[in-house]
Amino acid sequence: MSTENLNPPAATLQIRPSLDADLPAIQAIYQHAVLHGTGTFETEVPDLAEMTRRRGEVLGRGLPWLVVQRGEQVLGYAYANYFRPRMAYRFCLEDSIYLHPDSQGLGLGKLLLAELIARCEALGARQMLAVIGDAENRGSIGVHRALGFQDTGVLKSAGWKFSRWLDVVLMQRQLGQGDQSSPEITA
Repeated sequence: MSTENLNPPAATLQIRPSLDADLPAIQAIYQHAVLHGTGTFETEVPDLAEMTRRRGEVLGRGLPWLVVQRGEQVLGYAYANYFRPRMAYRFCLEDSIYLHPDSQGLGLGKLLLAELIARCEALGARQMLAVIGDAENRGSIGVHRALGFQDTGVLKSAGWKFSRWLDVVLMQRQLGQGDQSSPEITA
């Protein structure tokens, strides 16, 4: 993955909906996460066609898939999807955030998550869950806490990756009115 010109000084930071043209950068960012990180428990890198399918599924549900870019370079992405496929879960979304390795620790994850939350609230979602791979993933846990997520549990030794057991941290944040009222349901 080329790191050339990731942060040109004159370039403006932008968060926007992803485009088809962003998919190679999205796939490359995720490839690095699969091969080198514990934030995802995937162990085989999905190819571009699979990443295209996944994005299409999210967008087909009317949910956001965002990218953060500086200049022409995609530095990271975030999306929300149903926590589970059954209809009763349709107001409860799970977030996912991935950053280019050279863009981690710069506050971009927090910017992406804040925008994702705002867009999901505007869509009428009521809860957002973070299912964070690896209890040692302090960056992701910190970003979620900073944006109002609360710890809801830990799944001990739920994943095996890089020859070690990994916990899963569960966090949750109310969106909009949360469970204080019934959602607006349209047929």
